Amino acid sequence: MASTLARTAIKHPQRPFPPKTLTLSLAQNPNPNLLSSSVPDVPADLTPETILSTLRQCLHSPNPLSAQSFIHFLLRSAHPKLSPPSLAAMIHVSVLNRRSSDAQSLILRLVRRRGISRPEIVDALLSSYHEFKSNPLVFDLLIRTYVQARKLREASEAFRILKKKGFLVSINACNSLLSGLVRTDWVQMAMEIYWEVVQMGIELNVFTLNIMVNCFGKEGRFQEIDGFLSEMEKRGIFADLVTYNTLIDSWCRWGHLEEAMEVLDLMVEKGLKPDVVTSNALLNGFCRKGRIDRAKELLGEMESAGVAPNASTFNILLMGLCKNGNSDEAVSVYYEMLSRGIAPDLLSFSSLIGLFARRGDMNTALVYFRDMKGRGLVPDNVIYTMLIGGFCRISLISEALKMRDEMVDNGCMVDVVTYNTLLNGLCKERRLVEANDLFTEMSERGVAPDFCTFTTLIHGYCKDGGVDKALNLFEMMLERNVKPDVITYNTLIDAFSKEGDVEKATEMWNDMIRRGIKPNHITYGVLIDSHCSTGQVAMAFRLWDEMKERRISPTVVIYNSIVKGYCRSGNASKAEEFMLKMIEDRIFPDRITYNTLVQGFIKEEKMQEAFALVNKMDKEGVAVAPDVVTYNLLISGFCREGKMQEADWAFRRMVNSRVHPDRATYMTLINGYVEADNLKEAFRLHDEMLQRGFVPDDKF
Repeated sequence: MASTLARTAIKHPQRPFPPKTLTLSLAQNPNPNLLSSSVPDVPADLTPETILSTLRQCLHSPNPLSAQSFIHFLLRSAHPKLSPPSLAAMIHVSVLNRRSSDAQSLILRLVRRRGISRPEIVDALLSSYHEFKSNPLVFDLLIRTYVQARKLREASEAFRILKKKGFLVSINACNSLLSGLVRTDWVQMAMEIYWEVVQMGIELNVFTLNIMVNCFGKEGRFQEIDGFLSEMEKRGIFADLVTYNTLIDSWCRWGHLEEAMEVLDLMVEKGLKPDVVTSNALLNGFCRKGRIDRAKELLGEMESAGVAPNASTFNILLMGLCKNGNSDEAVSVYYEMLSRGIAPDLLSFSSLIGLFARRGDMNTALVYFRDMKGRGLVPDNVIYTMLIGGFCRISLISEALKMRDEMVDNGCMVDVVTYNTLLNGLCKERRLVEANDLFTEMSERGVAPDFCTFTTLIHGYCKDGGVDKALNLFEMMLERNVKPDVITYNTLIDAFSKEGDVEKATEMWNDMIRRGIKPNHITYGVLIDSHCSTGQVAMAFRLWDEMKERRISPTVVIYNSIVKGYCRSGNASKAEEFMLKMIEDRIFPDRITYNTLVQGFIKEEKMQEAFALVNKMDKEGVAVAPDVVTYNLLISGFCREGKMQEADWAFRRMVNSRVHPDRATYMTLINGYVEADNLKEAFRLHDEMLQRGFVPDDKF
């Protein structure tokens, strides 16, 4: 096809179509749909010269609609892509005809063209600007179109090119650019553009003031705002209600509530009356800080001052209460909202549904879900995901999957967050086959797995003993350029350590360091525990020293690992010394520390030291008081040495301390008495054991 057209073009070179013919036809009948029939031989691919000439002639035509009709004809016909000069001319004509929306559509077409730079776009518009005696509004529209298309870098560049060429855009276009930059947090660029606007002598207005106050506030540069406002006052531009509301909101977002209240007082002093925007900004600030009671007080004060709350007001309160878990008050606010005739929206329901779903109270969550649908509101994927998460939390995976199906049926996109929620639920229930199927479905539907997806599955497989599958997923994660973090590595290092594969755990550690991922206390804890479990205390201490060098404070869990390491290598006395060091470091031993030491001394047949530790546990208080594990260790030690009188004494002390014996307690004592040929006592304990509901081992 292409080659045929090429040959045709060679045989029949294109001749310019006379613009006058087009102009006359358009003047007589400006309907673009009839142009082809009134001029039958008009080609689809008019040359740029013909287009420009026709537009020029149309501007001087007695029919003012002819130029715009010609533009519509060009856009509707199967015309090949229009050249930049043609588009620029069409833009100028549209502006002159006061067709700003048409002009913006054409500008958008121009800026989206590939292979044309910002300077070329500006040059195309400038080259025909004087020829068409155009309006400077063209350049305003160029900046605004870039901003609306979220091409802020391009908008800034176009602004600077126009500045260099001596063209000033209006303050409205400048404000549009500044607002876009601040809205997307390009604060530094906004500051630079603002100072360029000032230097160019473009007259500022109160909208500029408010945009820049927001800009300073986003950066927390409050000390500069007073000077800025004073400078603006010298220009005759004064702060208005929007300015003060912006300032209050900024102070609140930075958590400076007292300063926000001071601005409120200043605002009132200046004779400005706070509105619902003021009220909502302050309420949001207090709710974020968890000061719900003060927020409610403030709401009352605002109402007394004649500021009526709106849906946003109640949503702010609902979000604050739900975040703090105050379900009763949240429900109360919801009903107050209804009593005032304010209709709850998706945000209202998502707060309530989210609160109850997080608690696992799915019956209540579903009440609000049905209420929402009954009011004609369509649930979005956020609300569905909350419900799915709630069902997963209480192990109702089948209900979670039903909710996912309903979500799809209602046209909601199942995104990566929803998939991750379901995967987490399946992995927690160790339903790894279904989790893998869901992961496959995810890929088939074009939903790219993220860090959370991979880490959830890796954790699930590691927990279920499928370390090889976890490692495969880890490798897939790297292949897809999804960066693992310390949590991912901790999961794998822990899994290999628990399997006794210290070599592989160390390999993962080395890979982690090579990638520049810093280990945390959990990483060190896992590896130290792994070495201590195999009695490699020296290696554990190497890691201990490295951890201290990195200024990572060891936790009680890590101290316990070292205690265990000493005990397993037959050095309980050294372990006890280490426990004393632990206390010096203001890390207080827990019950696990003491029980590990008791076991260590018993293993070394040092019953006196073990017994002394148990007494110490009793004296230390409830937090480390001997439990069933402690007494079972003590009883086992005495029985092993044939000291049944002491074992019986330990048993009675256990019962008197209201620590309930378990099956292991009874079996240890029974076996001890059998070894001591005291079958009478053995049978008595056997009967007592049955009465307590324990099933004995009758092999004695």
